[in-house]
Amino acid sequence: MWVATVLHQPVVPVPRLFSSHLNPNLFRKPKTLGLGFRFPPVKFKVSATKNQLETQKSDDEDLPIQEKSGDQSVDLGWLPAFPHVLTASMSNFLFGYHIGVMNGPIISIARELGFEGDPILEGLVVSIFIAGAFIGSISCGSIVDKLGCRRTLQFDTIPLILGAIVSAQAHSLDEILLGRFLVGLGIGVNTVLVPIYISEVAPTKYRGSLGALCQIGTCLGIILSLFLGIPVEDDPHWWRIMFYIASVPGFLLALGMQFAVESPRWLCRVGKIKDAEAIIRNLWGESEVDKAIEEFQSVVKNDSSDGDSRWLDLLEEPHSRVAFIGGALFVLQQFAGINGVLYFSSLTFKDVGISSGALASSFVGLTNFAGALCASYFIDRQGRKKLLIGSYLGMAVSMFVIVFAINFPLDEDLSHNLSILGTLMYIFTFAIGAGPVTGLIIPELSSNRTRGKIMGFSFSVHWVCNFLVGLFFLDLVEIFGVSPVYATFGSVSLLSAIFAYYFTVETKGRSLEEIEMSLNPNFQGKRSLSIVV
Repeated sequence: MWVATVLHQPVVPVPRLFSSHLNPNLFRKPKTLGLGFRFPPVKFKVSATKNQLETQKSDDEDLPIQEKSGDQSVDLGWLPAFPHVLTASMSNFLFGYHIGVMNGPIISIARELGFEGDPILEGLVVSIFIAGAFIGSISCGSIVDKLGCRRTLQFDTIPLILGAIVSAQAHSLDEILLGRFLVGLGIGVNTVLVPIYISEVAPTKYRGSLGALCQIGTCLGIILSLFLGIPVEDDPHWWRIMFYIASVPGFLLALGMQFAVESPRWLCRVGKIKDAEAIIRNLWGESEVDKAIEEFQSVVKNDSSDGDSRWLDLLEEPHSRVAFIGGALFVLQQFAGINGVLYFSSLTFKDVGISSGALASSFVGLTNFAGALCASYFIDRQGRKKLLIGSYLGMAVSMFVIVFAINFPLDEDLSHNLSILGTLMYIFTFAIGAGPVTGLIIPELSSNRTRGKIMGFSFSVHWVCNFLVGLFFLDLVEIFGVSPVYATFGSVSLLSAIFAYYFTVETKGRSLEEIEMSLNPNFQGKRSLSIVV
């Protein structure tokens, strides 16, 4: 999805704050600049319902589960929701596995299926995945509106399982292309759906930490696929076993979601109030039931539209602004260069004597995983906005370190070591913020009714930019050189930090309904509280 990945071909799919107060008047009417496009002012007003102002209490109150030992307490409020979130995150494990599964075996596949030495066909086999993911992402919103997250995740295992089996049994170029397309189709749905499911099922206090399981799952999938790919150097048919293995998590996901809960917000929207109450009671605690149901119903009642959301709703405020932020965050994420840096990282490691592709990939994968673990710890403590800004600033510094190492007359060993340091620091800082936060904050800002559509649109933008960066990166390096390209990546990272500062708002510690009510200028019964940021 939105994590650092290991690339092999030029065109490879890569998925890939201080204040805890909301700044919702980012979405109130600001001044209009050229072409009728509106930008938010630095000062704005925060709107909140009377109920919100009266019920904002300490995050430590009314925890569903808490164990005490002496004067210290162990907070286990996340535990009831964890099995359900973990099951859904298996989709991201599959995502990571299917990214890494082509890293080594593509040579064996090309040789056995008769297109060895044709870079266009090799790139097509890898990049057809993105075409399927684009279609899956753009169609996911309509499906989840009708079926809910749980059933959609189950149905989505069909193309994932079929795609893996078709790929494993492929004996022609057409068959391997079909298998990769089906897998991409399933992955496109999952990358949209899993963040939505987690954001709607997880308790407010732990929504960020549990949401980071998406990236952790993807990292583990990449690492496993790289590890399983080691025998391919000795066994030219081993790639078929790797694809057969890819079908197993699909079966486990379909079975596991049978025991997972449905989103209580979706249940409330379709009128199944009693089912929603039971889920909230089991996952969030008895004390949260009345408040949560009241908020759910307030949001549904305030929505003047009937039935499912429409794509045209994304042209109306405040949905249009959230869609703009979601699309822009993914454009900046991809053009900050994660695709290119990872593709070029293998050459960087070779410069310091690490010629083994598997060893170099291990360094990248472990760094990525370490960043994801840090994100899960900090995201609910420091907040999304602060983590996003810090991540992009770290990525910018990393790029400029590499540019410095290339352009300035340094000792050769020192130059290579600085390049390695810059590369690993870039991957780590991406994984701690720009990767996980981008996918988490978009569903948090989206309204209950349009969340699926906005996420589908945002990830469709992601896949298009992903493809473009992978397609043109090597040509740009050949024309301009590594240093100018990396300097551009660093500049885009700085621009991304600025964008995050001015255009995103902090969502930590607020329920999705509180966020929606604050950001929607049409919400009934609002009272205003002025806050200057």
